[in-house]
Amino acid sequence: MFDSLTEKLGNALRNLRGVSKLTDENMAAALQEVRTALLSADVHFKVAREFVDRVQLQCVGQDVLKGVAPGQQVVKIIHDELVRLLGEGTTDLSPARPLKILMVGLHGSGKTTSTAKLGKLLKKRGYRPFVVGVDVYRPAAIDQLEILAKQEELGFYADRVSKDVPAIGATALTAGLAASADCIIFDTAGRLQIDADLIEEVKRLRARIQPDEVLLVADGALGQEAVNVAKTFHEALQLTGLILTKLDGDTRGGAALSIKSVTGVPIKFIGTGEKTADFEPFYPDRLASRILGMGDVVSLVEKAQETIDQKEAEKMAEKMRKAEFDLEDFLAQMQQVKKLGSMQSIMGMIPGMSGMQLPEGADKQMARTEAIIKSMTKQERKKPDILNGSRRKRIADGSGVKIVEVNQLLKQFQQMQQMMKMMKGGGGKKLMRQMEAMKGKGGFPGM
Repeated sequence: MFDSLTEKLGNALRNLRGVSKLTDENMAAALQEVRTALLSADVHFKVAREFVDRVQLQCVGQDVLKGVAPGQQVVKIIHDELVRLLGEGTTDLSPARPLKILMVGLHGSGKTTSTAKLGKLLKKRGYRPFVVGVDVYRPAAIDQLEILAKQEELGFYADRVSKDVPAIGATALTAGLAASADCIIFDTAGRLQIDADLIEEVKRLRARIQPDEVLLVADGALGQEAVNVAKTFHEALQLTGLILTKLDGDTRGGAALSIKSVTGVPIKFIGTGEKTADFEPFYPDRLASRILGMGDVVSLVEKAQETIDQKEAEKMAEKMRKAEFDLEDFLAQMQQVKKLGSMQSIMGMIPGMSGMQLPEGADKQMARTEAIIKSMTKQERKKPDILNGSRRKRIADGSGVKIVEVNQLLKQFQQMQQMMKMMKGGGGKKLMRQMEAMKGKGGFPGM
């Protein structure tokens, strides 16, 4: 999401290398580039101006600390200001039990999916979630929510006959409590900012169910318009938090950087993909680190802990140590890594690598590698030496690739096995030469 901003901020800060003190002169050009980078990311112009003013006020005249480059000192100041901009303090939900959450937003913002995602997240935290479909204008929304609720094993309620939204909400609240739910999430109909009747309807629903949280689901791709949407809804419903969706795409990030400052409403969650697992709490300090190319190791570790089986990982590590790692094991490892997200998103969490771009189609290449291995029999995965010409042709046809791609995969896997044997035998120098050879040939597909 913030790749362009990360690159431009990095270029701006490089201009400060080699100076011994931060002055008006050497800061002017760098801060102008910072301001341009923010505006290019669709940050609200007033927010960008105030941000740069605060950074300049803190930077100019500061002595550069011994052993710390001026650029690093400015990075720290900009990081702290980004955290302030994104929203300092807690973004936790209300501790009330039962916790009542009202989800509101425009048409197509991802409200129904976000309702299920939030339910799944809270279930992991020990809640017993119950989702309610109160979109009486779009039957497909109720059907979609019901399907997602069954998929994630969440409680569900809807009334497909009544059009009285406040009454449906009250009945659903009673049903949820009767089902021992301690978290009830209401998915309302999408509405336009100017739709006075629908705004009035959701206000009546709010008064009836008395929610502990009113969360606006806003499309991150809207940029500055998302800020205007949030202001309108906040004036009508007194929002307690925001959920920004579609942050896995090529959105420039302006909404995330502007919305808290302009509305005063904190971002509490972000949607990072289409799957129900692609949803996470919003941590301003972690996002600030990602924007500045400092990575986000904490989030990466948390994702790994949630998705990777510890015992299985230890088993694989032992196989690699003993040089017994085969294509069956490699397939299992690839499938585990895929659960963490796209390869580019994983790179963005690794310090110093967030600005790096993987070769175009890296995720597709990984999928092709997976397809090739899946087209093999278990015996072939465990003993690739038995793969003669006819077997390789069958595998290529089965996976929809050319034989040359199958050959390349097998050759590079053989190189990887040789490296494991060298590690087992302690052949350090020879191993380095082998790694350099693989590097020059593009590395192992999907690795």
